[in-house]
Amino acid sequence: MVRGMILGTGRCLPQRVLTNAELEQRVDTSDEWITTRTGIRRRRIAGPGETTSHLAAEAARRALEMAGMSAEEIGLIVVGTISCEIAMPSCACLVQRELGARRAFAFDINAACCGFTYSLDLADRYVRADPDLKVLVIGAETLSSRTNWEDRNTCVLFGDGAGACVVGAGEGGAGVVASRLHADGELWQLLYMEAAPSMNPELARPDNPGPFIQMAGRDVFRHAVRSMAEVVGEVLDAAGVAADDLALVIPHQANIRIIHALADRLGLPADKVCVNVHEYGNTSAASVPIALDEANRAGRLAPGDLVLLCTFGAGLTWGAVLYRW
Repeated sequence: MVRGMILGTGRCLPQRVLTNAELEQRVDTSDEWITTRTGIRRRRIAGPGETTSHLAAEAARRALEMAGMSAEEIGLIVVGTISCEIAMPSCACLVQRELGARRAFAFDINAACCGFTYSLDLADRYVRADPDLKVLVIGAETLSSRTNWEDRNTCVLFGDGAGACVVGAGEGGAGVVASRLHADGELWQLLYMEAAPSMNPELARPDNPGPFIQMAGRDVFRHAVRSMAEVVGEVLDAAGVAADDLALVIPHQANIRIIHALADRLGLPADKVCVNVHEYGNTSAASVPIALDEANRAGRLAPGDLVLLCTFGAGLTWGAVLYRW
């Protein structure tokens, strides 16, 4: 059976590190307040030239290098993002131009923090339909450009970065084993971001606070833990495996308390759960591919390992991908 197989991974993070101590100088907060509630100690913030598409392209180059491939071998580029530096064309088209991937068609997926898992699921389906296709799957964000830096409840959470993988046809068991994706638009107001003010006065929203992330934190926490635990159960049932069979779980890096609650529900020990939220904060669609590349390059993944990726984000959206390394 042909499956979407990860041939290489990569990541790219901005140079600037923004610590909790620095945030104490900007808003009414403290390192202790941030750390105990989120687990975040620092995050990366984009500087000159470190646009979303630039970070995405650099992560993609490193994934291609690991895969031993050139950009011209790529047939499709999919970028999960909500923070490209321009609204049109897509971030994926900008990446295609920067890489010189002339054979690839390209588009973005807006599933917020689920952007990478949605994109990986799509790449798997494309490759199953066309085993000769090679797909670049990228999660990339510069959420610093979408953050209200006067709102202490949200500005402490987010960071910038990109992660990528090359997906091609795999046989012999390696690749995507099962995936499940969900959405519930009825709950969109729990986590959302306004667009720029409308130029059409008939469509203008008088209460538009600007293109900043808005979040009802407690409600999001509750839905995130329950929804991710349920979708993980769905994927494990579909594959006929148990949580004990997992070698590593890579959850969306939004909040350490969400990660711990999910691990508790699944009965997983700490050494089976990948955590880097303390270093990078919540990088939305980039969080899972960044952590995946870190785990891969650190030698935490061995052939045959079952790896679970799970995410939750605005939409509301949530999903999980079970992968055999």
